[in-house]
Amino acid sequence: MDQIQTQVPLPLAGRMALVTGSSRGIGRATALRLAAMGAAVAVNYRSDERGAAETRALIEAQGGRALTFQGDVCREDDVARLFQTAEASLGPLTILVNNAGTTNDRLLLRMTLDDFVGLLQANLVSAFLCTRASLRSMMKARWGRIVNVASISGLMGQVGQANYAASKAGLIAFTKSTAREMASRNITANTVAPGYIPTELTANVSSEFKDEYLRITPLGRYGTPEEVAATIAFLCSPEAGYITGQTIAVDGGISMH
Repeated sequence: MDQIQTQVPLPLAGRMALVTGSSRGIGRATALRLAAMGAAVAVNYRSDERGAAETRALIEAQGGRALTFQGDVCREDDVARLFQTAEASLGPLTILVNNAGTTNDRLLLRMTLDDFVGLLQANLVSAFLCTRASLRSMMKARWGRIVNVASISGLMGQVGQANYAASKAGLIAFTKSTAREMASRNITANTVAPGYIPTELTANVSSEFKDEYLRITPLGRYGTPEEVAATIAFLCSPEAGYITGQTIAVDGGISMH
């Protein structure tokens, strides 16, 4: 007698996830992972329309559902439009991954006020705007997952990255405050802090820095976008419902203490 096979539902089926800056790199890998877990994914981009379309095509090729949405998450009006159009197309948002960000490395003595404030706007204010915009839907659903992508620079500091490190350290503290405010609503907020991950964003890092990073990394290799995405996806899953306000370093052990 043939056995009747029951199909196990995907853990994020029926959920909608927005991944900012998901046209490439860690954002793309995260979008693919969440889609594979059953979420409908809003693929956000600021200027890389082609990359966002590629992310969507990859998701659809694996049987998932995704749409692309342009929006500069540093701008309040863009964020309002982004959330309105994404929810109108894919349903109420209950998963937010604040991944969009950039670098502008410069030694502190040569750093201008615009260099410093600009990174805070790109990496920290953007997460504030998107998190605030996401809370209404999550509170209504009484379920939510927020994951902010920081960096080990926010844990350790880095030469030439006073602006970047400050923005990422601020993001870690912002996550903890969000977690405390939203815990009673069954909304979790956590941070993932990657080490050096070869992507387009880090393509201009000097060979000297990369060699030194490998030398002091216990695992002796660079990480991959997919490894970071796997950690993010776990924090977005039902299984991570008792984890909030935490920072998980995905860095080969470089920041352990």
